[in-house]
Amino acid sequence: MGCSDSSPGAHATVHFETDGHPVARSLAHDRGWAWCYEDEVYLDPLDEPAPRSAPRAPESVRDYPRPPAMSRDDRVVVVECAGRVVAESRRTIRVLETSHPPVFYVPPQDVRTELLLPAAGGRTWCEWKGAARYWDVVVGDDVRARAAWAYPRPEPAYAALADMFAFYPSRVDRCTVAGEVVTAQEGDFYGGWITSEVRGPFKGAPGTQLW
Repeated sequence: MGCSDSSPGAHATVHFETDGHPVARSLAHDRGWAWCYEDEVYLDPLDEPAPRSAPRAPESVRDYPRPPAMSRDDRVVVVECAGRVVAESRRTIRVLETSHPPVFYVPPQDVRTELLLPAAGGRTWCEWKGAARYWDVVVGDDVRARAAWAYPRPEPAYAALADMFAFYPSRVDRCTVAGEVVTAQEGDFYGGWITSEVRGPFKGAPGTQLW
């Protein structure tokens, strides 16, 4: 036979027509059937292409609540720093608070914790979540001071965040959500992640501290 498919996941069957002509039917990795004779190939799609996932509905940060809400998110979240992937997860928790873009919290199982070292300096206190501890991201000689934080013992209403890590997009090289590059929230205190579905205006810029 002059036709074969050795791609991963391919399957093939061979039969003979009534005149003895050999025919191979191959299911390729792209789920297309290939009908192969000695000198001919016919492609017969098995299914219509899978539709792209629908765009997420716009979210206004003015509609986020206070106290903040928590929402599980299964999109792929990636944090990169100094040429290394520091975190990658499909099981994050978004924290949604009035006037702030979401903060993504990543479970420790999905973080390269060997690249995190306790940061110098004091902790901060959130009236809702409790005391936050800060971490430096360290890749070789590249140190990103206080680039991550966590709540080791959060208040009971936010117990799901215990030991999960959040990252400042402005202090690492790149953060992405489902492949989309995140824009950092303005200011050097808040660590919100702005993606295309999130609508402002956002707290953090000069003159917004009392929002």
